[in-house]
Amino acid sequence: MLTKEELPECPVATTVALIGSKWKLLIIRNLLQRPWRFNELKRDLTGISQKVLTDSLRSMEEDGLITRTVYPEVPPRVEYALSDLGQTLKPILDSMVEWGNAYKQM
Repeated sequence: MLTKEELPECPVATTVALIGSKWKLLIIRNLLQRPWRFNELKRDLTGISQKVLTDSLRSMEEDGLITRTVYPEVPPRVEYALSDLGQTLKPILDSMVEWGNAYKQM
């Protein structure tokens, strides 16, 4: 996780540093729908390795974009959800959906 002082000056570069990987964007896409469990995300994100998913979730949690909730059950249940800050990414992903659909129509 980069500190605020370590983040790039350019706001676009800052956004890319926080959510710029393919997998982070797809994780956010899923979490915009509802909270997900780790194995649900792993199954849905075809091709993602367990390590990349784990690292991405940890990084986004450290950056304050997602929350991780552990339920005291046997076996323990863990759910990932977008934080309030993470929810503010919705307009960005909505714009990406709109642009992607328009591109497909060309």
